[in-house]
Amino acid sequence: MSTQEIPEELAAAGFAPTSTSEVLAARTGSLARIMLNRPKAINALTTDMVDAVRECLDAWRDDDSVTAVTIEGAGERGLCAGGDVRGVREAFLEGEHERTFGFFEHEYRMNAAIADYPKLVLSYQDGIVMGGGVGISSYAGLRVATERTKVAMPETIIGFFPDVGALYLLSRAPGGTGAYLALTGTTVDGHDSCYVGLSDVVIDSSSWPTVLERLADGAARDAVTGLATTGEASLEANRAWIDDAFGAGEQLRAPSDVLAHLRDSDDDAAREAADLLVQRSPLSVAATLEALRRAASMDSVHEVLEQDKRLARGLVEQGDFVEGVRAQLVDKDRSPKWSQKSFDEITDEQVARLFA
Repeated sequence: MSTQEIPEELAAAGFAPTSTSEVLAARTGSLARIMLNRPKAINALTTDMVDAVRECLDAWRDDDSVTAVTIEGAGERGLCAGGDVRGVREAFLEGEHERTFGFFEHEYRMNAAIADYPKLVLSYQDGIVMGGGVGISSYAGLRVATERTKVAMPETIIGFFPDVGALYLLSRAPGGTGAYLALTGTTVDGHDSCYVGLSDVVIDSSSWPTVLERLADGAARDAVTGLATTGEASLEANRAWIDDAFGAGEQLRAPSDVLAHLRDSDDDAAREAADLLVQRSPLSVAATLEALRRAASMDSVHEVLEQDKRLARGLVEQGDFVEGVRAQLVDKDRSPKWSQKSFDEITDEQVARLFA
């Protein structure tokens, strides 16, 4: 068992370790709570953590006294910054492929369990919600963002792709907004997250104790009634250049065409998106675009998660993932040497092999 410290305020609220002290659980009335407890790493997920979350869900599934389950993150910085990709890279470099790809298997199994859960799962998307944080929250039955929410799927910058089933939702976002977020890794607020379908409602973070009280009293989906805040979705305001550059649905543009349209745009935000795009792994961007196209025709998140398993293995073995994590998170020189220097070097055959 991990010896992660349990903050005093969480212990006082009744939280206790599960199979790891990096995931805590508590019961209050009709409410069962899951607390990710790795705040120094913004609750980045490990294999032990995703297994513990699933074990909690299994334990409460048939407990008639539980009507709702929350997923929350300890600390002030956010719900979850993603998966422990440094650990995955280390396992791969050490030749421990079972540990490398086992993490994805376990994480995706947890994502599916949340999506299928027969009771209300409410995810509290306060603060940073990135990568695996999207996976552990966006398939909950009620997804609650706040004024502090920062949502992103930034995986193309580490030579990977938006996995954890996120492409099921992003492929159904309005116009080209899903492709924009998936390819560039742009961070958005709670209102934009609602606009693209990754969140349901934005509340003020000070209202969270009220939500918990209502859930404990059995309120379930009515727990956020009257608490929503209003705000504009900047993505909606920028739809013209986003749709023009990225296309939409079956008409998504090729990466090189996307880049050309962004650079030729009169909009400053479009040219900023071009700057983001060229920092990404060209192969990861191309693979993400193809995965988006395929996800759009899939009937469920389960099909997308199966695709994620294949693509995760393909991209890790290909090498850009190892290099991208090195550049961003290990050496932090922000100067990755990608396997291809531009989108023009990538062939359809290379991309197709990643899905085999």
